Amino acid sequence: MKKTVFFLMAILVSFTMASQEITEQWNGVLKVPGGQLRVVFNISKTDNGYSATLDSPDQGAKGIPVTTTSFENSVLKLEIPSAGIAYEGIVKDNAIAGNFKQGGQSFVLDMTRGTAEKEAAKRPQEPKNPFPYYTEEVTFENKIDKNILAGTLSLPSKEGKFPAVILITGSGPENRDEELFGHKPFLVIADYLTKKGIAVLRFDDRGVAKSTGDFKTATTSDFAKDVQAGVDYLRTRKEIDKNKIGLMGHSEGGVIAPIVAGNSKDIDFIVLLAGTGIRGDKLMLLQKEKIERQLGVPENEIQKGQGIFKGAYEMILTSPENDSNLKSKINSYLKLQFGNKMNEEQISGLTSQITNTWFISFLKLDPSATLEKVKCPVLVLGGDKDLQVPADVNIPAIKNALTKGGNKKVTSKMIPNLNHLFQECKTGLPDEYETIEQTFSPIALEEISKWILDQVK
Repeated sequence: MKKTVFFLMAILVSFTMASQEITEQWNGVLKVPGGQLRVVFNISKTDNGYSATLDSPDQGAKGIPVTTTSFENSVLKLEIPSAGIAYEGIVKDNAIAGNFKQGGQSFVLDMTRGTAEKEAAKRPQEPKNPFPYYTEEVTFENKIDKNILAGTLSLPSKEGKFPAVILITGSGPENRDEELFGHKPFLVIADYLTKKGIAVLRFDDRGVAKSTGDFKTATTSDFAKDVQAGVDYLRTRKEIDKNKIGLMGHSEGGVIAPIVAGNSKDIDFIVLLAGTGIRGDKLMLLQKEKIERQLGVPENEIQKGQGIFKGAYEMILTSPENDSNLKSKINSYLKLQFGNKMNEEQISGLTSQITNTWFISFLKLDPSATLEKVKCPVLVLGGDKDLQVPADVNIPAIKNALTKGGNKKVTSKMIPNLNHLFQECKTGLPDEYETIEQTFSPIALEEISKWILDQVK
């Protein structure tokens, strides 16, 4: 589900420096397993010396308070024992040549007063203009929630009548290309399918890029209404065959597609890419366990964590609707469970994460109920190295729910060596996502296109 990367953890750093020249903003790029993270130190003069804040723009973190440091003989040293972090660099003119250490690993982190840009990643599958097909910027309205969705409609040619598929993003705020870790999987998929004669509509999530609405307060059910609005829009287009409209959802999108298809006779087929078939709380625990085991976390620590989070999730699942005290209860529970292993800020951040509107609704969401209502043909695909939505558990669960509902038009396949993003990979860990040049497996693309074309003959 929502994509995991190497985090700087909850960094609390401060500067005590001897030269006013150290003040100002310092920018750098931290190259870590899985990609690159921009780092910003904002240093200002105070009556007692200096103060600073830390930004991590790629993680959406800004203004993190900074606390302890030394600056002597042009050597800047930062230490954060609680997070196992240390930084040491030599300051010269407008640059700092240094190293960032965390968890026994060391990474080069050079800082500059000027801007610091990440190295452009190699993405050989990403199509470039001019495209050999027609594309159009479109907007359509979710008339229930009164938000406008903006997207791109790709047609094999400007004139004609074509089967169509709507692409549905995974969890977290995503644009129409489902852009993440330097990849644009929906752009690659749309390009491939349009060249095969299939029209594709992809759109920015509500509240993202050019779409209006509030993403933060939206739930999976709200996103389903946005997709239905897309279906209604396609049915107004003369270039679209109204009897051949399908949905393709990735991750959470694989939960949304069945919701729409189960409540609409306008859907001719659906494709579930790394879709979930088990209740949200069970998925989050399984995801945590799989990732930690692949990382080499000791088994006793894995099981301890399972117990802690299972307890937190059970508190959420059994809490009354709109419980105003839930956040306080979870915060107290986590403090008790983690003790001094996490500081106040880390506990508060974790509490906010698992008690936000979307997360609570997702924990309670059981996809089986909606899957049983789906009567159209379904293609279920997953990668055998997916650690976020493990295919060996979720594909059988999806198939069982569809079969229970009487659907006999189900095709499923677990593709070897593919991760959650359908990239050919080594470990399946999220820290590989950005480093892999491939955006989406050609094998998976071929499976998808062949199956769709069979449905719309």
